[in-house]
Amino acid sequence: MSSSVRNRYTPETVSAPGETLAEVLESRGMTQAELARRAGTTPKNVNEIIAGKAPITPSTALQLERVLGIPASFWNARESHYREALVRAAEQQRLRAHAEWLKEIPVREMAKRGWIRAFPDKVKQLQELLDFFGVASPERWEELCVREPQASFRRSRAFEAAPGAVSAWLRKGEVEAQQIVCRPFDGTAFRKALADIRALTVATVDKSVPESIRLCADSGVALVFVPELPRTRASGATRWLTAAKALIQLSLRYRSDDQLWFSFFHEAGHIVRHGKREVFVEDDTVGDAKEREADEFAADALIPSTQYDQFRRSCDCTEDSIRRFAATLGIAPGIIVGRLQHDKVIKFSQCNALKRGLPWELVWRGARPSSCSA
Repeated sequence: MSSSVRNRYTPETVSAPGETLAEVLESRGMTQAELARRAGTTPKNVNEIIAGKAPITPSTALQLERVLGIPASFWNARESHYREALVRAAEQQRLRAHAEWLKEIPVREMAKRGWIRAFPDKVKQLQELLDFFGVASPERWEELCVREPQASFRRSRAFEAAPGAVSAWLRKGEVEAQQIVCRPFDGTAFRKALADIRALTVATVDKSVPESIRLCADSGVALVFVPELPRTRASGATRWLTAAKALIQLSLRYRSDDQLWFSFFHEAGHIVRHGKREVFVEDDTVGDAKEREADEFAADALIPSTQYDQFRRSCDCTEDSIRRFAATLGIAPGIIVGRLQHDKVIKFSQCNALKRGLPWELVWRGARPSSCSA
């Protein structure tokens, strides 16, 4: 949002333009009847304008310009500001009835992260949230950010627990993605980018994250990293912002390289295998057919199934053997550890030294919005 919008001045009260007209007539010693005769209108119309019962129309503004020498633009602006002030006053009254909505949104955490500004006044806080979500009312938020996503974000039960947190997290991802300029989506280019990103899993996060963002953007996919909000329970989401631009959003929920890259390739699987009309958000309860397909895509893209099965049968899965196998595949050893733990080949307490932790601050430095030539 531009600073001019965020910092706009909105006075608490605005006088009716008829009051200004009355002051002008008084200063000139002109009666309402005289103004009506000179302007070619009725005394009743002039009286209703001064009383605030009738608006100053563009034609009336032009008449006032001719009679009083005060530009029509002045009268039109006064009328416009006054009518806007009336609408804003009515909106504030309406918003006061929605104060309970604030309890559904993690306002304090969003403000702490700088996503929104914090206000002690509930109406101003509501207005700030509506600006953030890009909706005109809490009712529209309910319809667009909760009801529709519940239908289109397949399987996720995160909405059942905290729809306000999930919708805020998703909206932040959308806002971040708007800052990434992408080429039109190209499926072939995206598959090639996935192969290059797979090779980046061995690199440090300060290299792999910005390079992955660039590779995705070059093929029409905005890759963003947004830390989860409390009670979000989502590790990733995939959706199409336009027919030519997809979005992959990751939360780094578990802060380890195996989870990062599996989550990324899982979301990429949705883009490669599933339709542009569908939207996906992943949590710990996912289990439908398309989620299993995305899981299979990620697993095989990172560790080809034939080589993985051979490795499982031929070794005792020590740290040294995992390192050697990872080197032959050209991927980070932590990814293999995560796969072996998930498949219950080794215990979750084993080989964790091969995983790399991902401090959020380091990831964020590498994930600053980037762009590519359109």
